[in-house]
Amino acid sequence: MKSKKYLLSVGLILSSIVSTYFITASTAQQTAQTQTLVADNEYQVGAVLFMQKAAEFRALAYQAFNVAQMQLDADFDKKNVKNLPKAERKMTRAVVVDIDETVLDNSPHQAEMIKNRMPFTPAVWTAWVNRREAKAIPGALEFLKYANRKGVRVFYVSNRNEAEKQGTIDNLKALGFPDVSEETVLVRTAESGKEPRRQIISAKHRIVLLIGDNLNDFSNVFEHKSIADRFAETDKMNDVWGKRFIVLPNAMYGDWESAIYEYGRLSEVEKTAKRANALESY
Repeated sequence: MKSKKYLLSVGLILSSIVSTYFITASTAQQTAQTQTLVADNEYQVGAVLFMQKAAEFRALAYQAFNVAQMQLDADFDKKNVKNLPKAERKMTRAVVVDIDETVLDNSPHQAEMIKNRMPFTPAVWTAWVNRREAKAIPGALEFLKYANRKGVRVFYVSNRNEAEKQGTIDNLKALGFPDVSEETVLVRTAESGKEPRRQIISAKHRIVLLIGDNLNDFSNVFEHKSIADRFAETDKMNDVWGKRFIVLPNAMYGDWESAIYEYGRLSEVEKTAKRANALESY
């Protein structure tokens, strides 16, 4: 009888130890996950406020689309058409635009991440896209409606994914953007590079203008390049900016920031150090 009580007591003690271990391990895991999700994104506050509160940002956006309209009008000049290769003269004109921070404003998503100290995650981003609440970038809607009235096709080439496509189409249509369809909204499938999608468009259309906030929106020569190489490639093309390539300002995020991190998967501490080391002072 005593041995049974002894074994029962030992069993209870072992059970308690095991339970405590698993509770402690689970708590530690949850804590680690919480710490992983905490992001040091306070540095983005100025960029988000500039986009949301600075009239200067609105002026730059209007300026970009005003220049785009001037370049589109110039392309309709008969002299310009005569200078084109014969194969392109009868092709339908097209304007290719990026979506995020080019025609749609996602700064509320950035602000939400800052307030909650969250890093970017695909799940949170998809949830934002499918809310269909992004507003239009100033000047974008007016310009694309103008292009559409002149018979120019509009293509929206984005690195949003297939699960976000319908939400994107709904958002664009609700805002009144023209020529929005399964055909014209080209999202990312296998690769993030946009060159294959641009080639699909140029097979049947003459691309007059490309408009975006990231250099990768214009050419694949910028993809995964260092800061120095991005500078060099930009300088080589100094005669196309404001002509065939129209750039919108985006200080919130982009490949410019990825280049600072050398495109690596870094911790928040490592990112902070990289940003600090990248600063040039006197």
